[in-house]
Order: sequence, then C-alpha cells, then structure tokens
Amino acid sequence: MNKAADMLDFSYRRCLELGTKKQYSLEEQERFESLTSRFARLSDILIQKLFRLIDQIELEDEGTIRDRINRAEKKQLIESARDFIIIRELRNSIAHEYQEDAIKNIFHSVLDKTPLLFNCVTQINQYCKKYPI
Repeated sequence: MNKAADMLDFSYRRCLELGTKKQYSLEEQERFESLTSRFARLSDILIQKLFRLIDQIELEDEGTIRDRINRAEKKQLIESARDFIIIRELRNSIAHEYQEDAIKNIFHSVLDKTPLLFNCVTQINQYCKKYPI
C-alpha cells in the first residue's frame, strides 16, 4: 500500500504541475495515463484488499464492496463512504473509457480525488499501530 501510494504521489505531483486543460500534449497525456493507472491500483489495494483484510481481522461479514466502504467509514479509515463510491466508479471508468473528452474528465477527477486516497493510507497506517507485531 505504501509503495503504491509513493508511486501515485510521484505521478500526482507531476500532473498537478500541468493542471487542468482542454488539450494535453502526448507527453502530458502519458503523465496522466500513469496517474490514472496508479490511482486505480491504489484504490483497488485499499478497497479490495485492505478494507477486506481489516473486516476479516475484526470478524466482520464480507458483504459487498459498498458494505466494505461503509464499514471503512464507520471505522474512520475514510471520511466519506460517498467519496469512495465515487472513487470506485472512477476506477471503473479508467478501465473502460475510450472517448477523448471523457478521458480528460477522468484526468481532472483523478486529480481531485487523489488526496482522499492519501488520507486513507494515513488512516490505515494509524489503524495498523493498534495491532503491533
């Protein structure tokens, strides 16, 4: 999780420099492609692996992705379940969108939502301190 967050942070800072535009050069698009890929990867790690693992540690029923996200909010691993549902939908859009205008909107949304993933990583690291090895 932490390595994935570091990689995302690198791409995020590079894309923040570019900001939001109507048109991106090929090099700029490549930067955003890296950002969106790393965003999707970290969101999967958090939602599919870590939220599930934390539920198992706490003897919770597995349930749906939405259930996992709602429990993460109750455990204060995330601030807003709604935001993480949007992140999950955004992750799905990254994997399945091909229209140029829609891709630019995805780039902008990823820039907006990335700090939420970083906050979640911080909260999970705090959570892990409750269970020293």
